[in-house]
Formats: sequence, C-alpha cells, structure tokens
Amino acid sequence: MTNARRAAYAVVAVLLVSGCTASPSPAPAPAPVVALPAPAFKLVAFDSCADVLGGLKSAAKAVVTPWGFNGGMMSARRTASAFAAGDQAAKSVPEPAGVGFSGTNTQETGVDEPDLVKTDGRRIVTVTGGMLRVLDPATRRMTGRLDLTAGTDEYLADASLLLSGDRALVLMSQGGPGRRFPAADVATAQSKLLSYGDLTFRLVTVDLAGTRPAVVSSFTIDGALVDARQVGATARIVVRSTPRLDFPFRENATEAQRLAENRRVIDRSTVDDWLPRWSSDSASGHIDCGAVRKPDTFSGTSLLTVLSFDIGAPLGTGDPTTIVADGNFVYGSGASLYVANDESWRGIRSDFGTAFVLPQDQETKIYRFDITGSGPPRFVASGSVPGTLLNQYAMSEYDGHLRVATTRASSSSVYVLRSTDMSKVGSVGGLGKNEQIYAVRFTGPVGYVVTFRQTDPLYTLDLHNPASPAVAGELKINGYSSYLHPIDANHVIGVGQDADSRGRVLGTQVSVFDVSDLSSPRRVAQHVVKNGWSEAESDPHAFLYWPETGLLVVPLSAQTTYGALALRLSGSRLEQLATVRHPTSTPWQGSIRRSLMVGGTLWTVSDGGMRATDTTSMRDAAWIPFT
Repeated sequence: MTNARRAAYAVVAVLLVSGCTASPSPAPAPAPVVALPAPAFKLVAFDSCADVLGGLKSAAKAVVTPWGFNGGMMSARRTASAFAAGDQAAKSVPEPAGVGFSGTNTQETGVDEPDLVKTDGRRIVTVTGGMLRVLDPATRRMTGRLDLTAGTDEYLADASLLLSGDRALVLMSQGGPGRRFPAADVATAQSKLLSYGDLTFRLVTVDLAGTRPAVVSSFTIDGALVDARQVGATARIVVRSTPRLDFPFRENATEAQRLAENRRVIDRSTVDDWLPRWSSDSASGHIDCGAVRKPDTFSGTSLLTVLSFDIGAPLGTGDPTTIVADGNFVYGSGASLYVANDESWRGIRSDFGTAFVLPQDQETKIYRFDITGSGPPRFVASGSVPGTLLNQYAMSEYDGHLRVATTRASSSSVYVLRSTDMSKVGSVGGLGKNEQIYAVRFTGPVGYVVTFRQTDPLYTLDLHNPASPAVAGELKINGYSSYLHPIDANHVIGVGQDADSRGRVLGTQVSVFDVSDLSSPRRVAQHVVKNGWSEAESDPHAFLYWPETGLLVVPLSAQTTYGALALRLSGSRLEQLATVRHPTSTPWQGSIRRSLMVGGTLWTVSDGGMRATDTTSMRDAAWIPFT
C-alpha cells in the first residue's frame, strides 16, 4: 500500500513528543526563527585519475583514526525508527481491472520503494531467506520458486523487490557488514580490521511470465545499498562504496603507531582500491574517473553511485553517476532524487566505544538529482542544514521547495530549501527542546513531527509561506508515535508506544488524531497492547491501511504472542477485529512482517509462510507454508 498525496490546502502540522497532559495546550508562543546556515555548495569534476586518487587520499588521511575510518562500524543503510510524509493509501502501479489491491506503503504516490513482498493483484511475489516465491492469490497456490543463492557461496544478508509488469528486480546485499576476523598473522602479530571493500551489492532481474520464475540478467557492484526508488519501469539504485583497504591491528602498538600505519596504508593505495568495481552478464570494469564528482567541501570517505535500470530490459552498466560523499538516506519524488549525508561518522567511535555523541556543529548535506526521463540522473544542486535526520521522511518536496526536519543537541527545526539551487529560504526552530525527533510527516503544505523524552506534544506548523513557517498549535499526551499516516485532510493515524508520565514505555499504541483544527489537534481514539512492539514502529512498509473498509493492520509481538493486529477505524472509533497468527513450528518463523490486501482477502507474510484471511468474517481462509 502506498501513501497518496493529500490535495487539501491546509497548514502544515508538525507532531512532536514531550509534555505531560492529554488535552490541547494553549496556543503556543511563536517558535524562534532559526538563523539560516551557509549557502549551498557545489560539485566539481576531477581533472584526472591522479587527481581523483590524490583528493581521496588527502581527505582520508585527515579523518582516519587508529581504528580505521570513523563510522566504520555502521551499516550504510540504517534502520528507521520513526517515519512520516505522504497521505492516504495509493497504488504505485495500475490495478488489473476488477481487482483491488494494496501496494507497498510508500512515502510518495507513484514512487515505489523496495520491499520483501510485492503484488500487482495477479500475483504475490516474496523474497525471504534467499528464496523468491510466486503465489496466485486467486487459487491460493504457490506457482513458482527460485533459489537466489544457487551456484554461489556468498552470504545473502538482505534482499528486497521491485516489480514492473512480468519482471521483478531483486536487490541483494552480499557479504557481512560486521567486523572481519581472519586468522591472525602470528609472524607479525597482526590481524585485519573491518574492510568494507568486502561488501558487494547484486541486482537480478527475474522473468515471472512463465510457469517458473527465471533469472534474466544480473549486475554486481562493490558496496552496500543505501536505498532505491522506482518511477514507472525505471529503478534508481543508490550504492555506497568504501575503499578496499585493510587497516592492520597491532595488539601491542600505541595509538600513535596505529594511526601512522593506517596513514601509510592510505598512501600505498591505488585508484583501483577506491573506485567501485562492477560486472554484468556481458561486461565488467570499474567506475570511470571521469564519472566522479566531488563537493567543494569535505563530505566523507565514501563514493555514492546512482545507477539507473529499466526493469523490463537486461541489466547493463547502470549509467553510473558518482560523487565523493557518504550517504544515509534517499528520498524520491516523481521528478527528483535526494541523497542525504548527516555525517554520522563524526559522532561514533570505531573502537567499540559505548558513547554516541553528536558535535554541536553537526550538519546534513543533501544532493538533488533530476530523474525526469529514463536516462542517467542529472545533478542539480547541493545544500546543507544544521542537525541530523531521523530517516527519509524528514525530507519532502512540495511546490518547488524541499522541507527538511532535523534534530540538534538541544532542539529540532524545520528548514525550507528552494529545490532549484538548494538555498535556504525559511526555517522554524525551538521544537521539542531537549528532545529528539521520533517521527516526521509532510503532506502538501501540512506536515507532522514527533519528538520524545517523556511525553508527546503535537505541534502544528503552517508552511504555506516557505519563507515564514510558523507554529500553529500543540497537543501534549503521554507516549509517542514513531510512524504517522494521514488518512484524509482531517485525520492522522499514529503507531508507537504508550508511556507513563516519566517516559517509561508501556506497549504498542495505535492513535487517531483529529487535525481538522490545526490550532487545537485532538487524539480521538487509542488502542494499546501492553508490553507489545510492532515492526511498523520502525518500518512503515509493515503498516497497512485499507481505506475502502477502514482496515488497519500492523505486526505485533507481545511476550509470547507473534502475529498481526487487525483493527477497524470507523469514524473516530478503533475496534479490534482479530489477531492473525501463523501456525509455524517456532515463534520467530511466525513473526508476521507484512500485510497486504488483494480483493477482499487479507494476506499476511512471515518467514514461515503466508496466510489468507477473509476480511468479512476475519476467519482463516488458507495457509501456504514456505517449504
């Protein structure tokens, strides 16, 4: 299921978590206007491969530590902890006549996102445990399987799907993003630290038209997936690659000696150690030096590559566009692709330190690409904002502007950037003092942000004038929402945790907010599961809302219970319909990950199989185990 963009011309609302009361607060004092940061920065080309190597070496030597690169223990793709943006459910692909179905719950209408299950109403395609499966929802039978690990000894760390017609594009991360422990070299008392050059990312196109799914083509590149977006049949894949450098670890060496040795490793590196290697079924090579661009200010020690593929055609070179930068989050509209780097490497130690401390001058750099058409993306502009992002939902493009919600050490802010040149035109700050953002959602000129420390205030923001955003209202309640889902111009669903007045979480809660009067938002319904947790709190793809019947489904784990909580929203009332469970041999296999609708049937997906549930009676209709 996707999120449809609301057409309502209302003010932007921002929901934050704080406070202690469950009633509307008096109209808040005007939030402070935040001083706008420095102007946008530019990307420039390298003169030669020697220039590429020299620039990368200089940047790397300035930030390398005795333990390697800071941020080295972090995955390129971080798990989101709260979400926001978009609107009510929409489909990212056309529906077959007479068959209603839910697509993936995405941020923007018409912009699909990879997930572990896809449907077009005719078939349901899943990828779990390295196995792609195809199910016919009409006959409720499995019609095909494809082992994606066959013929390889690579560890398949993660996989997801995009779908276009009779073709599926499978995105697979190979290798392990943890620390590497090879046998120690006893002669030199040396072992190697983590080498990110060991990570590879693989794409496979699969033909679904025949009686059995079959691989059509494949593509592999050094690095790890940041994220991907699909518009029409064109997929944009963002990959983060790091140099293939093995930093030695001498157990008895001082930190100064380790740092000196790591810098010597960088000095000895060649350009081939830095440029990502790629291979397809018909060719291989590495990213060309002429395709690499760099910011005019330092932006990390990685290379970000945007690849473009027609899902219906054999995979070629991907027409790569590469910049020297780190990247954490990807946001896509129908015309633009934004990649954000919040410099998380500056706030974490690679020596297994326990503290994660962000510096006061933390900032997020954002790169905008034009993705109109099916060709390679065109870099448009770059900009920066103070603070860090929660996830992709902290960014939203509307009416020629990009809205960005960030958190700094003491409070949160929303910045408005002109999308043509990524310059700042407006901002509002002072949101959630001494709190962090837990959820964000923008929709048209309306948005919602949640912060949390002990309680959850709902702040509303008027963003009609990009140059002068302003706080409109506030509601304080216990607990927080970590995912927000607007269902119409007047109501927003929140999924998160209930909490007491001291901020101690009590269990999963689903809330319904009435935002028809943004100066006085109200919570009109609430359902709490004590000691519960839902994957929808951290991944919006796990959330299902079916507006035709008001059906709301989220995964649920509560003590010994693993299943999916099914509720019905009727007006301002939430009614529990059932808890769907899977009959698996172990609880973890029966932990439901996703839910989707095809016709009048609710399908739930776990690692153990798929269950069909009749939504009229909420009775089990079929169980298809994954064997």
